[in-house]
Amino acid sequence: MSSPTPHASGSTGGYRWRWLIVAVMLTAEIMDLLDGTIVNVAGPALEQSLGATSVALQWVIGGYALALGAGLILGGRLGDRYGRRRMFLIGLAGFTLASLLCALAPTVGALIALRLVQGFAGAMLLPQGLGLMRDNLSGRELATAFGVFGPVFGLGGIVGPILGGALIEADVAGLGWRSVFLVNVPIGVTALIVAWRIIPRAPGNRAVTVDLLGAATVAVSSALLVLPLNEGQSQGWPLWTWLCMGTSVLGFALFVLRQRRLADRGGVPLVTPSLFRKTAYTVGLGGIAIFFAGLVGNQLVLTLFLQIGHRFSAGEAGLGNLPLAIGSAVGGAISGAVLTERLGRRVLQLGPLVQLAGAALLWIELGAGGAFSIWQIVPGVVVSGVGSGIVIAALFTIILGAVDGHEVGTASGVLTAAQSIGSSAGVAVLGSVFFSTVAADGAAQAYRSALLVLGGLLVVFLLVSLLFPKDSRPTSEESASVAGEPAPAG
Repeated sequence: MSSPTPHASGSTGGYRWRWLIVAVMLTAEIMDLLDGTIVNVAGPALEQSLGATSVALQWVIGGYALALGAGLILGGRLGDRYGRRRMFLIGLAGFTLASLLCALAPTVGALIALRLVQGFAGAMLLPQGLGLMRDNLSGRELATAFGVFGPVFGLGGIVGPILGGALIEADVAGLGWRSVFLVNVPIGVTALIVAWRIIPRAPGNRAVTVDLLGAATVAVSSALLVLPLNEGQSQGWPLWTWLCMGTSVLGFALFVLRQRRLADRGGVPLVTPSLFRKTAYTVGLGGIAIFFAGLVGNQLVLTLFLQIGHRFSAGEAGLGNLPLAIGSAVGGAISGAVLTERLGRRVLQLGPLVQLAGAALLWIELGAGGAFSIWQIVPGVVVSGVGSGIVIAALFTIILGAVDGHEVGTASGVLTAAQSIGSSAGVAVLGSVFFSTVAADGAAQAYRSALLVLGGLLVVFLLVSLLFPKDSRPTSEESASVAGEPAPAG
């Protein structure tokens, strides 16, 4: 059976499969988001099975986010040129196949390489879903669909360790950690078959050019940032690590310059150059990277503390992340329903202050003597989660308040890319701090050291948030894409 033709679009008043399209988009993209953190609890299993070192574990976790962030802008542009349906199917097929190969990986080196492939496939997949929804729904239906996507995306990465722990603990057919990847296969194949049959065919615009040199510059610059952050601690921060980070900054600057020159010559840049002339938005890019570096890095450290420090099983460590997920859900609900509308930008100062209070409480709890119980750290973790949820619910819409209506789509994609690259950097930095301290000083002190870094990141975020736009972007059909963009732990 061939797929429907474009005239069946919801824009004509009711393509009958439009809500099934929403379900397929949601399923596929949640798979994408969950895989950013679902491996967090697999450290001991990977060490036992493949001999993974601490640095290798950071690459298995952070490499996915790195490839995802580095490829997102390119993925969006390829969807414009070749059609969103085609790129969604290619991305979903690639992601599903990469998941299968990850499950079959014979060595940790192969697993790292395949995680990079999986992340890049996700980068082809993720930008297409929201565009496909806009193509097939409109008005109230579109707003309803994005209203569902926002909260689900917000919790996607946070519940990853919980799901991963349950799968590893179940050890179905002796698969262990491999089931974390293998579970994607039947879901991905089913989603692929359904998507092939129901998503209307619509041609891309072959007049749209793709700036491959610009895309390569982003990818190389991202790698040059994360590589030394992963490897530097274990090697004593040699000169090459600092040269890599400096070159990374230069690379991102060259990317911005190239986008401006392309636009001036009448070409089609990957990113609208006018975005980088808006100070609030440019500062927001750095703020998002900093915030998610702390959020995702701390989530990993919590899991490492439970597994390495107190021998929690994968399932127990996954459940240990539940207080964080609950706190984030509560904070997000309060922020979305009340605080953002009343406080505007100030909600992004309130959130990190609550997180800092949670980190301080957790610091005190980690210093308590006696036998350890998970309940000992639950209050601090919950308070931190509430603070992060307050920020997550408002962060994208407030930063996007700095851009014009026609820039929202590109601006959202770049913010999501910054989020993913920041997440990868956070895994590298906080993971390295924990592993460098745990052997000599124990897990509690290692966690405390990581909390100091987290506190520093939160203070920086709080300060730069003073330069963000005062109010969030209004929710409307024109800017509805904002609601579905955040992917906080991916």
